[in-house]
Amino acid sequence: MNRASYRYPRLCLSFFLHLNEALGFVRIRPYYLMSKGHKEIFIMSEKPVFSSAATIDRAAGIASTNKVLSNTYWLLGLTLAFSSLTATLAVVADMPRGMALVLMIVGFALLFVVHKMADTARGLPAIFAFTGVWGASIGPMLSFYLSMNNGPTMVLQALAGTALVFFSLSAYALNTKKDFSYLGGFLMTGLIIAVVAMIANIFLGIPALSLTLSAVVVMIMAGLILFDTSRIIHGGETNYIRATVGLYLNIFNLFVHLLHLIAVFTGGDD
Repeated sequence: MNRASYRYPRLCLSFFLHLNEALGFVRIRPYYLMSKGHKEIFIMSEKPVFSSAATIDRAAGIASTNKVLSNTYWLLGLTLAFSSLTATLAVVADMPRGMALVLMIVGFALLFVVHKMADTARGLPAIFAFTGVWGASIGPMLSFYLSMNNGPTMVLQALAGTALVFFSLSAYALNTKKDFSYLGGFLMTGLIIAVVAMIANIFLGIPALSLTLSAVVVMIMAGLILFDTSRIIHGGETNYIRATVGLYLNIFNLFVHLLHLIAVFTGGDD
């Protein structure tokens, strides 16, 4: 299955959650200035990490995998920080929900750009543009939750929960070295079902269905963290920009839907 096919349903999950919310159904240093040493960190790994050819040295393969993994986590941290900044700016500016939906659509387009440019240095500004727009798009949602009496606490709990899930599952995948590629078909099926159900809920407007879907999406994102990390470890993904996009979308969806669940179970979402 095409590597990009796992990414687009993850965008749809967030997009239709925002659309449900907007309709009232869900409440909810530049590259060219870097030193030579820093530029080397961003060198793209376009060769397969593992090969059946006898000339490929195992030690070189491990080193290559570790490089992709370290580059991915480094870029992921930067994009998450930038996304948090744009989200904060959107909250301060009191961005309207209509603009958030527009940014979601722009984010869809930017993901195609990132995927196309991922093998070149132009992929770096593209991924920052994508994550910046995607972060700003949740500004109205954050404003809604922050306006509640226990809003700041709920947002912090969602952030802490997201970090705990991500670091725990990533550490597990890295330490066990187990191949979780067998989860791919199941997770893809779950993504498609969740997206279809969210589209249906736009017309049905059932709060209980929204709650159930958020719980399901949290579990799917947890599985995708294992799946994506395993792909990097075992050479299924050798491009750190694409790997970053996958993990970023997992974290983004995990946070958004975990926040929804926390709001419901703490009495903040009526």
